[in-house]
Amino acid sequence: MSKLPTKTDILDWISANPTLTSKRDIAKAFAIKGAARIDLKRILKELETEGHLSRRSKTYRDPDRLPPVTVLQIKAPDDNGDLFAQPLEWHGEGVEPIVLFVPRASDPALGEGDRILARVQVVHEGDHNYEARLIRRIGNTAQKVIGIFRKTAEGGRILPIDKGSDKEWTVAPDATGGAQDGELVEGEQAGPRSTRMGLPRARITLRLGDPTAPRAVSLIAIHQHGIPDDFPESVLAEADAKEPAELKGRTDLRELPLITIDPSDARDRDDAVFAQADDNPKNPGGHVIWVAIADVAHYVRPGSKLDREAKLRGNSSYFPDRVVPMLPDRLSGDLCSLHEGVPRACIAVRMVINAQGDKISHKFVRGLMRSAAALSYQQVQAAQDGTPDDACGPLLEPVIQPLYAAYEALREARERRQPLDLDLPERRVVLSEDGEVTSVNFVTRLDAHRLIEEFMILANVSAAEELIARRTPLLFRVHEEPPADKLDSLRETAEASGLTLAKGQVLKTAHLNKLLHDAAGREEAELINLATLRSMTQAYYAPTNFGHFGLALRNYGHFTSPIRRYADLIVHRGLIRAHGWGDDGLTDDEIERLEQTGQQISDTERRSMMAERDTTDRYLAAYLSDRIGAEFGGRISGIAKFGVFVKLDETGADGLIPMRNLGNEYFHFDRDAGTLMGADSGIIIALGQRVKVRLVDAAPVTGGIGLELLELEDTKMPQGRGRPSRGGFKGKRNWGKAPKRGPGKGPGTPPGPERRQESVAKRKDAKTARKVTRQRKTRG
Repeated sequence: MSKLPTKTDILDWISANPTLTSKRDIAKAFAIKGAARIDLKRILKELETEGHLSRRSKTYRDPDRLPPVTVLQIKAPDDNGDLFAQPLEWHGEGVEPIVLFVPRASDPALGEGDRILARVQVVHEGDHNYEARLIRRIGNTAQKVIGIFRKTAEGGRILPIDKGSDKEWTVAPDATGGAQDGELVEGEQAGPRSTRMGLPRARITLRLGDPTAPRAVSLIAIHQHGIPDDFPESVLAEADAKEPAELKGRTDLRELPLITIDPSDARDRDDAVFAQADDNPKNPGGHVIWVAIADVAHYVRPGSKLDREAKLRGNSSYFPDRVVPMLPDRLSGDLCSLHEGVPRACIAVRMVINAQGDKISHKFVRGLMRSAAALSYQQVQAAQDGTPDDACGPLLEPVIQPLYAAYEALREARERRQPLDLDLPERRVVLSEDGEVTSVNFVTRLDAHRLIEEFMILANVSAAEELIARRTPLLFRVHEEPPADKLDSLRETAEASGLTLAKGQVLKTAHLNKLLHDAAGREEAELINLATLRSMTQAYYAPTNFGHFGLALRNYGHFTSPIRRYADLIVHRGLIRAHGWGDDGLTDDEIERLEQTGQQISDTERRSMMAERDTTDRYLAAYLSDRIGAEFGGRISGIAKFGVFVKLDETGADGLIPMRNLGNEYFHFDRDAGTLMGADSGIIIALGQRVKVRLVDAAPVTGGIGLELLELEDTKMPQGRGRPSRGGFKGKRNWGKAPKRGPGKGPGTPPGPERRQESVAKRKDAKTARKVTRQRKTRG
């Protein structure tokens, strides 16, 4: 008979073998067989009763130790950039263990709040007890909500500010965090998923103040989208300790009259340009173009606190009233900003183009420059047009005119390359000093804007080509061609407008440009531009080069804005590594994690875009909130089963006409065609149609704008009822007279069975006819 192990023997075995803790495993380890298993069971039961072991299913474990596989929640990075994790289930009597997450090169990027299933191992380190390796990511932390707090007898409720969300959250009396009625708050899910009333529970974690305050608009978006807006003290201290770079080891560019050209209200200046005629007789009519970019890599070194914070943010976020920068102001507003007359570290590229705008060569240097002038787009354009101010006058002949001469050559090359040429106006919200919206203007595009854009594109191409030639990894800016289904939708939209998009060949941007050119000057121009934009895929960052479809470029990487985009900083480090300019270049560890880094900063870019868009929507709603009842012209920009989206001409704001405000009949939604059809009248509502609407609601807190349809093209909608007249369309889409009305129906109420069957039959016939037409065209 085998000798039974002592209780200490069993506990030591379980500690040393945390994955072999079933009774069978323990019996096998101590060679216990037959009737002795009964005694082993008794000993294990005693250990469990004494609290030394806890039983889970058919296994035993030490209650003061984590199980070998457990669920963890990632914490914010510490000052050293290490990620620690908190076990979500801890039953021990001692202090909760400290777990260090040790990532592999193949692991996805993880951040604060991420939940993971991990394998943990006991270690004996000074600052942690366990080390964890990822098995898989299983979700994020408790759901967060931004909303308005309202006190109730039971504690309170949070009314969400998300547009289209009507789900309220209930807050217990001890979870209000001292919030006052009407305050803007941030909360997170707490306790059970919902109360008996079906409302989810939340506890308030942060009070954000008065939601009606003008400058609360961008604050709402920042918190709603989780954009970090405060720098840790350790990061600020690291930035404050930086000193200006010296000339040693750099090319002296201080005598080169590089100038910066930016918006008049620019907060940072990280790119400078210069051009001159090429004096090489082998390149008649050619130009030499210099683009110098702030050397951010000199100050933000791999693995530093600044680097980890910049990577976490991914990019700067821009709002009408503030900027949430990627880097602290000591860098973004000082050492990495190319101020006039101040020596600044840079990485510059000298590019030679021929008279036709084709690049012949390029050369990168790590230099020290001194900006000759800090100018605005408007100043430079006015100087070129013949009215230079005091700042531009001395620079007109030696600097500004050569810039435009080089730009003319680049524009000629652009025409041959045929990048996508969308014509979509950009809107700009103008605020007063108090943060109130004073106007919404459409930005005027000047040749000065296009000049800088072309110079930056050429520099970005040169950087990508340089790193490819030197076999140095980088993050490409990737823009893949549109998927087939989106192209089919665009083609149908074009055909409905009497236009055509080439089919049956490899799609090029030139084909889309022909469609846009054919639509120019027509009523459908804005519709075609919008539909073309919607057919595009979203650009992203990746270490694999799939080209840039929109720019019609094979090799493209972002190099020109490392002060506000982490992707550009990666490219700068690649150039430093490739040329052997110092020890602050791209590291082997960074190269191993390029794919994860690309995914992360692509995500942060989308996060910023959504936050910036939401902020603009809220400002526009605030601007329109005192004009309830006013009438506006617009164009249908989107159609859904719950209503119609309209872009207003005056401000570019997007508003919603809900189904109940469309008319006194039932509308059928055709998802494939993207249209609504009136069951009684047969009227078709489609993208791009001109409308006249009345503003019925504007909510600054959510950014929602509600509209009522008054006129659809030439069809009048009677006051108050919203029902179309029997005259039908008189414009291009002429559907003749509407059928006689059936029995009276309330808004949004389906028609009777006979009418419904008749309408469904009509739609099926129309759809079959369209399909046959397309098949004939394809065969033809």
